[in-house]
Amino acid sequence: MTRRIISPCVGLCSTTVGDDVCRGCQRHADEIRDWPAYDFDERDLRLVELDTLRVAVAGELLRVVDADMLKAQLERHGIRHRDDQPPLSQAVELLRVGRHRISDLSRYGLETVGEGAGLAAADLHAMLVPRLMEAAEARRLSSI
Repeated sequence: MTRRIISPCVGLCSTTVGDDVCRGCQRHADEIRDWPAYDFDERDLRLVELDTLRVAVAGELLRVVDADMLKAQLERHGIRHRDDQPPLSQAVELLRVGRHRISDLSRYGLETVGEGAGLAAADLHAMLVPRLMEAAEARRLSSI
């Protein structure tokens, strides 16, 4: 049986404009370059690392109250996600794509917490991105 190659790429690669870490998928440039050469176990490990990073960062600002509702909305709007992806990691994808169209996060099974409490989706995403980039850069530096 052939296993499909899964990539965290979201088609928004900022490494092409000079970033060491991609703003879209949070992988570092070397990791993006080498992804096709990784075996399935290595890809799986790195996907877990990326999901763990997203869950840790997003969890400071956001909470999933209904994972089924979140998944249904992702599917309804055609937002790329993996079935095995943790809901908070999926929520990062939702905010990336829909931040300007979402007026009520509760309709997506989400609620804001901590410093994110009460923020609109676009503002929440604006707060989330630099934190994701900082965590992704720390991950990159730890792998050098």
